[in-house]
Amino acid sequence: AHSQRTAFVQEWTGMIVLAADNFYWTRDVEEGMRSAGVAGVKKVEEKMKGELVDVVTLVRGQISKQVRLILGAMVVLDVHNKDVVSLLIERQCGKPEDFDWNSQLRYYLHTPSTDAPWHRKGESVIVTRMMNASLAFGYEYLGNSSRLVVTPLTDRCYRTLFGALHLSLGGAPEGP
Repeated sequence: AHSQRTAFVQEWTGMIVLAADNFYWTRDVEEGMRSAGVAGVKKVEEKMKGELVDVVTLVRGQISKQVRLILGAMVVLDVHNKDVVSLLIERQCGKPEDFDWNSQLRYYLHTPSTDAPWHRKGESVIVTRMMNASLAFGYEYLGNSSRLVVTPLTDRCYRTLFGALHLSLGGAPEGP
């Protein structure tokens, strides 16, 4: 199972892989919603299951320590994203405007029409959105490390902190 996706994971750094993974997930879900509503989201779920099988096959093979770390982080996000898609299907969310979709952290490619310190006019950048807030992806590098599971509580923390940052406030999450 050697797809473009599994090749990409082995050729790029973790930060790029995870950002691209989330961008394509967002794009696939919204395209599925726009083309066929809930039925389109179901097709995305099936595609995601196949992608997880590809990653498991890759993990079972001979790969570097670096790629193994990247895959570990990617699998955690992919499983969470698949769970989100299953929730969308369960709740019959078939439009990008539905609350259950809007409440998720989503990644978009945006081409600004003006210059700013972090990009040039006409240069595509990644923008993250959640609820009514949006933040430019700052290319923060957290290193390749293992990740815990993403739970509904994690999502609520993301929503709270994301909204605070959007309002130029901050937050100090604490916990295990």
